[in-house]
Amino acid sequence: MPTELSRRLTELIRWIDPGPGASHLVSDVSGWWRDPSVLADLGPALVEPFRAARPTVVVSPAVTGYLLGPLAATALGVGFVAAHKPGDGRLPAGALTWAQSPPDFRGRRVDLAVRDRHLGPGDRVLVVDDWVATAAQVRALYEICAARGARAVGTATVVADCPPEVATELRIRSLLTDADLGP
Repeated sequence: MPTELSRRLTELIRWIDPGPGASHLVSDVSGWWRDPSVLADLGPALVEPFRAARPTVVVSPAVTGYLLGPLAATALGVGFVAAHKPGDGRLPAGALTWAQSPPDFRGRRVDLAVRDRHLGPGDRVLVVDDWVATAAQVRALYEICAARGARAVGTATVVADCPPEVATELRIRSLLTDADLGP
């Protein structure tokens, strides 16, 4: 990853104390979206490790994935498929393939769905998201890919906070690790 992008990503993140009773600080990555040079560089930097795998589509979960996914897809010259969550109030009409994630870092199981007509046999899928902590949503998206006859070629993320063995197993490549950001 370009050194300048790494520097800007670490400069632009903020750590917020959510208040009494909180056990940890909360990340605010909104500065990434405000900086035009970061936006221009994110897509190409995310997809670079996966170019040789020749993805045919990028799949990303709501909400920040809807920003990063199209940036990555554009950098690859492929299409984008949104992975919907029932809680976001925007479930599309038509046939959907669903999967439920294992428990995430909050202990929640997240339901994800992809429109059947946008993902099928022969697709080589690059999953893109902003932050991977437990890889729970990555696992659910890989399950959806398999159910649709598609092949997940890996996951690109801005920050990986998952154990190295999980990153290796799921082919997760990140621009930064949580150690790079330290609150």
